[in-house]
Amino acid sequence: MILDTIVYRKMEEVRALKEAGLREPPGAIEPPRGFLKALRAAAGLAVIAEAKKASPSKGLIRPDFDPAAIARSYKAGGASAVSVLTDMDFFQGSLDYIPIVRQAVDLPVLRKDFIVDALQIREARLYGADAILLIAAILEQHQMGEYLDLSAELGMDVLVEVHDEAEVEKALAAGSRLIGINNRDLRDFTVDLNTTFRLQKLIPADIPVVSESGIRDRSD
Repeated sequence: MILDTIVYRKMEEVRALKEAGLREPPGAIEPPRGFLKALRAAAGLAVIAEAKKASPSKGLIRPDFDPAAIARSYKAGGASAVSVLTDMDFFQGSLDYIPIVRQAVDLPVLRKDFIVDALQIREARLYGADAILLIAAILEQHQMGEYLDLSAELGMDVLVEVHDEAEVEKALAAGSRLIGINNRDLRDFTVDLNTTFRLQKLIPADIPVVSESGIRDRSD
């Protein structure tokens, strides 16, 4: 299963990171921009636009990938925030894209990766991320709670991603205040937009919900 492969590789990556230590990017770390605040402030639906060079399901998406130019186009199009893929092995992403995007636009930036260790959260803030993604499918409830607390200490918001009823329950029990419903099944990468409608009913009205994956145009 592709998700298991990604997580295994990510754990190897974290072990190497712990041995080498965090690499600090040049320049001062700016205070976090409010990710959740930006979503709440949007008139109507808020859009989190994604800067993604490649994916396991689509292969190379943008051979001419220019994160700064992409971010500026998203800003011009009315996006509320930018999601930046930082996984290198499967998405051809990079942590270095975070400060590039942050310098290009004044929108909050989400680090989108497969976070399996607290060190990745500290690394995200070090590179200027304003928010992180936590994937319920790869974390235990106690881990999620710890990572939510750490993110709050660092001033970052957290988007917790779920795909089924059990993951919604786990996310809520851990204290999630922003939930993303992934319409893509990470086990086989199939997409069903009805996943959002089905799971949204289980989430309290005071918790913002983000519909992830498979959104192609206004009709979706």
